Amino acid sequence: MIKNEKIREVINILSKFLHGKEEAIRLSLITFFSKGHLLIEDLPGLGKTTLAIGIAKTLGLSFGRIQFTSDLLPSDIIGVSIFNKKTGEFEFQKGPIFHNIVLVDEINRATPKTQSALLEAMGEKQVSVERKTYKLEKPFFVIATQNPVEQFGTFPLPESQLDRFMMKISIGYPTRKAEKEILKGGSKREELYNIEPIFNKEEVLKIQDQIRNEIYISDKVIDYILDIVELTRKTKFLYSGLSIRGSLSLVYTAKTNAYFKGRDYVIPEDIKELAIYTIPHRVIFKEEFEEKDKKEIIKSLIEEVKVPA
Repeated sequence: MIKNEKIREVINILSKFLHGKEEAIRLSLITFFSKGHLLIEDLPGLGKTTLAIGIAKTLGLSFGRIQFTSDLLPSDIIGVSIFNKKTGEFEFQKGPIFHNIVLVDEINRATPKTQSALLEAMGEKQVSVERKTYKLEKPFFVIATQNPVEQFGTFPLPESQLDRFMMKISIGYPTRKAEKEILKGGSKREELYNIEPIFNKEEVLKIQDQIRNEIYISDKVIDYILDIVELTRKTKFLYSGLSIRGSLSLVYTAKTNAYFKGRDYVIPEDIKELAIYTIPHRVIFKEEFEEKDKKEIIKSLIEEVKVPA
């Protein structure tokens, strides 16, 4: 139950454009306010672009979109230096990565070289071009998408890239009732651009810092997280468990979950609730378990860990 009024207002507004998808909206906002990045794996036409634009509009932030293709170059993302005849100097023209919220559509269609151009931006919040470093906008949030079915002409994301996504979610098909509402009302994409912001940039930055620095997490809960991390590193299901970045993701998302629910402290349920979105994509399953339901495996592992009293 979301108790933060303004967060609930954002979810209510976006739910008018994404019928029945409150959970996907909530998870996206948790990732954003945790200062992470989001990977959405889903079929085309289920509302990924609507979600990204809607978040940008309600939070009062700039939005950029990059359609990844096999011939996309790193300079198409980051930018390029162009010679100015008047000044006699090269001037850097910023690419679409210089926005607060960047939708990277079909990320696995670009070559690994182009995909890697995102690494520094996502990890360091900056890009380097011709020995110069340019800081990205704050806040900076990447929403990347990939199609789980169509594999022809794609380049699977390397583990190092997957680990940089705080959560991996799916939006999924709407319910029959929700789809009926969509069919009756038609597409509302144009109305998205007329949404009045609920927040402004300064407010969201302040909340991000407040969550990171002021939400309390006890030693008992940290030990609970460490028990989960250790189990992922020695279980029979996995070749490799959670990285340190993965452990931190459990902490950061749990803090945001607590904030959304009106608490200033983390409880174990904050971690359990989000583990199926923060863990499966960043660990490596053994071949015999690749075709199994990975979320269910992670859920069963979490249940093995003793919850602190």
